[in-house]
Amino acid sequence: MHAETELEFEALRAVCGRYVRSSLGREELAQVAPLSDRGAIENALIDAAEAIEYLRATTQPQPAARGSAIRVRFEGVADPGSSLARLRIEGVTLEPNEIFELARLLDLAAEARSILLAAREKYPRLAAHASGLADLRDLVNDLRGKILPDGGVADHASVALARLRRDVEKQRHLIQQSLERFLRAHQEDGTLQEDFVTIRNDRFVVPVVTGRERRVEGVIHGASGSGHTLFVEPLETIELNNELVRLREEELREVHRILREFTARLHQHAAEIASTAEALGRLELLFAKAEFAQDFRCAVPRLGSPAGRRLILREARHPLLEDVLRDQKRSVVPVSLSLDDVQRTLLISGPNTGGKTVALKTVGLLALMTHAGLPVPAAEAEFPLFDQVLADIGDHQSIQESLSTLSAHIAAIRIMLERATADSLVLVDELGRATDPEEGGALGVAVLEALFRRGAFTLASTHLMALKVYGASTEGVRNGSMGFDEETLEPTYVLRLGAPGKSAGLEIAGRLGLDPALIEAARARMTTSERDVARFLAEMQARLDALQAERREIAARQQALDARERSLDQVWDRKYAAKIKELEQRASELSADFEQRAQAAIGELSQKARAKIARTKREYQEAVEALVPAAHAAPRLKLEEGARVRLKGIRQAATVRRLLAGDLLEVDAGFLKMQVAASDVEEILPPSEAPAARPGIAFRQGPAYGDSYREINIIGQRAEEAREKVDKMLDSAALAQVERVRIIHGHGMGILKKAIADLLKQNPHVEKFYSAPPEEGGSGATIVVLK
Repeated sequence: MHAETELEFEALRAVCGRYVRSSLGREELAQVAPLSDRGAIENALIDAAEAIEYLRATTQPQPAARGSAIRVRFEGVADPGSSLARLRIEGVTLEPNEIFELARLLDLAAEARSILLAAREKYPRLAAHASGLADLRDLVNDLRGKILPDGGVADHASVALARLRRDVEKQRHLIQQSLERFLRAHQEDGTLQEDFVTIRNDRFVVPVVTGRERRVEGVIHGASGSGHTLFVEPLETIELNNELVRLREEELREVHRILREFTARLHQHAAEIASTAEALGRLELLFAKAEFAQDFRCAVPRLGSPAGRRLILREARHPLLEDVLRDQKRSVVPVSLSLDDVQRTLLISGPNTGGKTVALKTVGLLALMTHAGLPVPAAEAEFPLFDQVLADIGDHQSIQESLSTLSAHIAAIRIMLERATADSLVLVDELGRATDPEEGGALGVAVLEALFRRGAFTLASTHLMALKVYGASTEGVRNGSMGFDEETLEPTYVLRLGAPGKSAGLEIAGRLGLDPALIEAARARMTTSERDVARFLAEMQARLDALQAERREIAARQQALDARERSLDQVWDRKYAAKIKELEQRASELSADFEQRAQAAIGELSQKARAKIARTKREYQEAVEALVPAAHAAPRLKLEEGARVRLKGIRQAATVRRLLAGDLLEVDAGFLKMQVAASDVEEILPPSEAPAARPGIAFRQGPAYGDSYREINIIGQRAEEAREKVDKMLDSAALAQVERVRIIHGHGMGILKKAIADLLKQNPHVEKFYSAPPEEGGSGATIVVLK
């Protein structure tokens, strides 16, 4: 990959470095670079996504349980490189501070390993990285606390060391007592310069006035800078000091032995410690990526399929610009764009200082970040797999190399044309600049056509009219413009696709304080065609804005219409079904009413009464069918006794027992015996062999059951009475395999509705229930769907 310098990838690395806390992480971050291997990139992005999810979980309340997301610590790990290098040398003894740092590294690694392996079920990739941390808990426990942070060896590092240090302390106390006696004996004779004890050459001495040293038997260990004081070791403390020196030498030998032992133990695991340091650095880098993503509101980008390459950015922001503006309490205007294999060239025009260069740099830097496995500051991002990013951004003129702006520009273009492939991303700022506009435009068109033929994805900015016309008239090339507010004469930094933008140089010059008379003189010198084109671009941009607003409005209306159409379709289906069911219900109510009266009068329902009910039901049915279009009318079916049929609203097949008068049928549906209208038959099923009767098993037909299992009216009833009736009705409806029933409870004070709702919540037959639509009674009725 190329263009890391022009796109400031190193500056981005420095921003990411704020989230790295140890030298191990900084070493890993230094190796982060754009890759060209698809598998490596995708693995890095997936790892980053899991780290982001883990970090987000650590900041949210969660139950205390094994496998919970716990923040992993990386602070305070020193660079173990030199210590590990010395550890590999046979016979070398590490310094105490080196052992301390290695022990701390292993301690943090053991903690991270324990935390992440416990969460392996939810975060398998982080756990896989944690498994690369060596399990050296026994060694860590043995070393813990033995070496102090200041590099000293703790007293409890060995039994011998603790004993020696106790003996040293006792000997120091004996010497101190002896010298204090000496000081008291010579306190009044003028021999002592000062009344204190000091140390010279690791031996305790007293200050004696020069010239009076003969009064003291002992050994002189030096003089003060002024020469007025001699430091004398009294004779009576020489043996005591000698014993102290011996004890100290034994202490040093014991410390050296301990360090040698600790070094030997670490040496046995040198390779594991080195791999653990690398794995810990990789883990820290992953969590640094996650913190960066959280702080900059990043998304994990996608690496598109080679079959259908796409470059998609939605609300993308340049991280370095956002970092600067954040300190100023300002926000970045995001960029959104899309390119694909068909339209893979984007020409961006618009006002000076309008954000064209920032848009190019944003696309380029985010492409590099994606290929480096980093999350990008955007709501959504997808890039093809690029083999390289080539960029010519800014003015590269050089006095030392005798390069003018044009020469540098042409040199960069030449290199890009030599290197560009079908898998390249090419970014060119101010294409065709620094020369005559006509020549520059022609050159720019030729360059874009050459890159398009190569198959490269290309983004270029320009002020040249020839390139704007080329972008508007060439298939596969998209025009884009940076917004400009005509009222405030300031750029909006919003990238809009679909039309070129005007440069607005004169307007900006006026905003920056140039004399209005000069600006008007400049306008007068513009050719008519130039003014016409500028006016045309301004009008086109205004129309594009209006068109986009209209499209948004049309899309919103279309969405509303689609929703209304779906709602109307559902309403029509419900109305159609409701009308049929309403007629059936009315006929059922008439039949039930007549049956009750007939039972009270003569004890049984006469055939004539049955025919009358059937006619009433048929009249309602015919009235409904007259309202329904002929295309929806079901064909009349020819029925005979013994035929297997499927009835409306009943899932189980029924068998025709008898053909009755008045276009009625007597059918068996499971355990139910019913009389239904012939119009309720949806289809005639093929005959099936009846199962052979088994010995010892008898069949008894259940009682006849009418159409009242589809609906019940409980208006005016007490809650307990209504609940009992509805409960029985649901049992019967479930036995008949009815899919849907309606319970009419009315509005009132809502007591019946609440009681029935409580019953339905507990009933085992109920799949779901809801208030009826307006055409079926609205909130005065409840629709129940049975399991």
